[in-house]
Amino acid sequence: MLKKAVLLSMLLSALSPHALAAPSPLAVATAEHARTAYAGKVVDTLAGLVAFNTVADPKVPFERNPAHLGFKAFLKKEAHRLGFDYRDDGYVVVIGHGRGRERVGVITHGDVQPVDPAKWRQSPFRLDRTSEPGLLVGRGTEDDKGPIATALYAMKAIKDRKVPLRKRIELYVYMAEESDWAPLEAYLKTHTPPQVNITLDAEYPAVTAEKGWGLLSVAVPLGTAPSAPPDGPVLTSFAGGFFDSQIPEDASAVIDGASVELEQAIRTRAAAQPGMRYTFQRSGQRLTVEAQGVSAHSSKPEDGVNAIAMLADALAGQTWRGTPAAAMVNFLNDLVGTGLYGEKFGEAAYRDEFMGPMTVAPVVLKEAEGALRLNINLRRPRGKPAPLLEGQFKAAFDAWKARQGNVVAGATLVTQLGEPWVQNDAPQLPVLLDVFSHYTGIADAKPVSIGGGTNSRLFPNAVSFGPSMPGAVYTGHSEHEFISEKQVLLNLRMYTAVLVELAR
Repeated sequence: MLKKAVLLSMLLSALSPHALAAPSPLAVATAEHARTAYAGKVVDTLAGLVAFNTVADPKVPFERNPAHLGFKAFLKKEAHRLGFDYRDDGYVVVIGHGRGRERVGVITHGDVQPVDPAKWRQSPFRLDRTSEPGLLVGRGTEDDKGPIATALYAMKAIKDRKVPLRKRIELYVYMAEESDWAPLEAYLKTHTPPQVNITLDAEYPAVTAEKGWGLLSVAVPLGTAPSAPPDGPVLTSFAGGFFDSQIPEDASAVIDGASVELEQAIRTRAAAQPGMRYTFQRSGQRLTVEAQGVSAHSSKPEDGVNAIAMLADALAGQTWRGTPAAAMVNFLNDLVGTGLYGEKFGEAAYRDEFMGPMTVAPVVLKEAEGALRLNINLRRPRGKPAPLLEGQFKAAFDAWKARQGNVVAGATLVTQLGEPWVQNDAPQLPVLLDVFSHYTGIADAKPVSIGGGTNSRLFPNAVSFGPSMPGAVYTGHSEHEFISEKQVLLNLRMYTAVLVELAR
């Protein structure tokens, strides 16, 4: 049966070598074997991967971090159990199947973003299979441990079926994608990567463009602003956010001298904000306002509800003066607002027809190094040179400072702008789109652009392929990260079919 499938596949390839209308019978049969044989096993392996807290720890060097070492030891055990070769190159692990001078790379990462355990029903480092039927909940389930487990069993199905391969398949697991790309950049200077690569760290149908990551850092010095008038309310504190790649779910403000009327005005504005929840606590004339939005990946601010921006808006009914917190509320309301695209930030806003608009999202607001500091995450498309955009941000900021007067005389703006990335010539793109269309029923699939940045940028002929479906909320980096069991099985079939087509 296998021989007949191979012959039919070869005939179809000869008739249409570059743009098959559907995966070959060999690819389909192997993908079906993966689903029937390993539906449960892939979830078990995912549970083992999630169990390791692979968040980067600045206090513990990577090479001595027990969680990272344990994760790699588990991967080694799984690789050998499944019959693959394993190479540990420090920050990079390579798991391989087959031989051949030509190679197909599968690019993933094993590290994950920080978590707030209080926001999870169970430990985020224990795969939760029961709290929400049909969902697999845990840090890394979507980004990127789920794809690692799925890729392993796609390779296992290919090995089981003894699919004749002309190219070697290599699964790359990088251990610092979320925190530091420098070790991978250094690695690729001394190690030759595969000729064709797919990255399992984004969306379907296939990602051929990524916006450039950027950061605006605004700082208002502490203790340098004049005192607020003694007869009015004083905004003494304003803070929020967790890390720079997450839309903030939490923010808080403290107001001294808050009247009942002021509290009611804030409550009224807050009540008009969709998706927000607020709590108000009063102790005499001190009012504490806690805001809760919805966390999301900062590359997709539309998937979240930004607690920092929304709390600033709730406070906008009062003129605030005299404190760094007051200056920051004014800055957010004047130049950022509750929109997503920087429309209020002078002339900075722009968009590209394919890559979409630049997104502008406040992510972290806290006191540090003698100042109240606000980080604003940017995701910028092609179409505007970095020096021009930096100048537009600076012009808008300087004009705002001039309007505010001496209160913010010491405020500063620091800009970091990464470059957009576009892949124009990936030879595997027709295969990816055909496989996606076959298994999803979505006809005429087209490549897409995303706001996030993946390691596709560093590998030759790299295109991202899943694991998130188009139009679905991406849960990686959120405090409710999950992947559905249905999506795991769909990914398993598609990854298997793609690897068969690319490596045979």
